[in-house]
Amino acid sequence: MQALSFLPDTFTEYEELQAILEVGSGSFEIHSVCETQVRGRTFAVQTASIGSRDPRAPAIGFFGGIHGLERIGTQLVLDYMRALLGRLEWDELLVRQLQSIRLIFVPIVNPGGMWSATRANPNGVDLMRNAPQDAEERVPLLAGGQRVGSWLPWYRGRRGAPMEAEAEALLRVVADELAARPLSFALDCHSGYGWSDSIWFPYAKTRRPMPHLPEMYALKTMFERAHPHHGYMFEPQSHQYLLHGDLWDCAYDRAPPPNIFLPMTLELGSWLWIKKNPRQIFSRQGMFNPLKAHRTARVLRRHANLLDFLTRAAYASQRWLPQGSRREELLESATELWYEPGKK
Repeated sequence: MQALSFLPDTFTEYEELQAILEVGSGSFEIHSVCETQVRGRTFAVQTASIGSRDPRAPAIGFFGGIHGLERIGTQLVLDYMRALLGRLEWDELLVRQLQSIRLIFVPIVNPGGMWSATRANPNGVDLMRNAPQDAEERVPLLAGGQRVGSWLPWYRGRRGAPMEAEAEALLRVVADELAARPLSFALDCHSGYGWSDSIWFPYAKTRRPMPHLPEMYALKTMFERAHPHHGYMFEPQSHQYLLHGDLWDCAYDRAPPPNIFLPMTLELGSWLWIKKNPRQIFSRQGMFNPLKAHRTARVLRRHANLLDFLTRAAYASQRWLPQGSRREELLESATELWYEPGKK
């Protein structure tokens, strides 16, 4: 027990979130949606919302920290929250946008894992493998989700057990704040996979296309036209690997029709950071985060365009949401791009 006294009571990102919420208390609606305990410490999973209170207004949810080791995703969401508060003092366009849309922030979904520097939550469960559905085909060994035990990575939890509190809280936020609306997006910020940055969308459980493929293709096309040099690989997650228990698959399938809920995962490619600084592979944090300050700053600058784009797309949804024959045309184009035999 004496050794525990040397452990910090909190961690940098959690302190930064509390500072942002204090400064923004007059602008954000702040809620604690669950608590997690680890080694005598208690951390709250908090949401901060801003914008229109009309339940039919489009909404965007920004999430980070589902995996405790992937701090850069949380830092990206926190940085956007800071910028938002600063812009509210002078940005009349932003003020007008927020009269018509709603933004929901959950920067640290897994605070217990982030405090203890683990991918999983304090119970040893990988939250992104914790939903109840199974993949329709074979998944990668271990990485696709396993029930052997928490002593191995990518543990899903016991079969038939309730979902972890943090996973339940995320799905509840999505159901109440996002999927209940006619149109909503979610962007979940991760890191650690690949040489380049990717935007993934459902499904992870199957190679079949999602029902809202035309709407996702429309978003992709609009973003490419607005930012032609963006550098993202925009594709279904199933093009990379299948997995059991993906939270965003579960949240998407639970969205009530005819509402349109479009969840996306921003997967920051950390292998490039390791290539530029090979020594950081020996750091537990270095596998998932840019350790050098200038690279961290570059990441935070680079992805702000994507977050801004989603807010503008929600605001202008009546101008681009496909209907009738236009939707059929986009479905054909999306199918040709992502699901034609021999193509990814």
